[in-house]
Amino acid sequence: MLKGPLSLVQKGKKKKKIIESRLSGLARPSTLSGRSFLSWVLLNLNPDRTARVEMGEEKVKEEAMRIIGMFQLLPRLVVFDLDYTLWPFYCECRSKREMPSLYPHAKGILSALKDKGIDLAIASRSPTADIANTFLDKLNIKSMFVTKEIFSSWTHKTDHFQRIHSRTGIPFSSMLFFDDENRNIQAVSKMGVTSIYVDNGVNLGALRQGLTEFTENQNASEKNKQKWLKKYSQNSKSSEQNNQK
Repeated sequence: MLKGPLSLVQKGKKKKKIIESRLSGLARPSTLSGRSFLSWVLLNLNPDRTARVEMGEEKVKEEAMRIIGMFQLLPRLVVFDLDYTLWPFYCECRSKREMPSLYPHAKGILSALKDKGIDLAIASRSPTADIANTFLDKLNIKSMFVTKEIFSSWTHKTDHFQRIHSRTGIPFSSMLFFDDENRNIQAVSKMGVTSIYVDNGVNLGALRQGLTEFTENQNASEKNKQKWLKKYSQNSKSSEQNNQK
């Protein structure tokens, strides 16, 4: 009996089906080929894998720039949580004397967004803003953010976003947000902000997902706007015709 070889074939077919099912429904970017396409496949098979793959900061930035360049509709402001989103720890559990570190892809993504002319902000519920600001200084990224809302709150960050909106004047619908807590994602989403949950820090997969969902939300909003304008126009014409009678 060819039990051994057959089992290997069956395992191969099963693995192929799993890969096909995970990639189904994803539009392959037409510009990708060769090694870039392989990276895209790995990214979509397991986005969290990118957070564990060591890439140099410049290499991450280069890839982030390429991902951003694939989208015509971009947010005016990208907002980041701190703990377990930009860095892998809670500020209140650390000392100012320590040297912090970011998630592997964080700095490259921040730099790419800045180079593309997209503003950055922070929305953190950390009760130790002093430690958070010290760490931002030590990491040389404090100046990258147009506003930093770091304070404890029970509102699941809706207060943070009200302040961000007041300081920047940017509409909620033009913002993209990354956070590691679902309750914050749900609350901020209701404000009209495209909100993305990350469970292993912000990475290239999360960036691509965020920009994809932002584009989808913008397109849906535009369609609803056009429907409303069409309905309003029809009602106005009908009203004018009735008045002429």
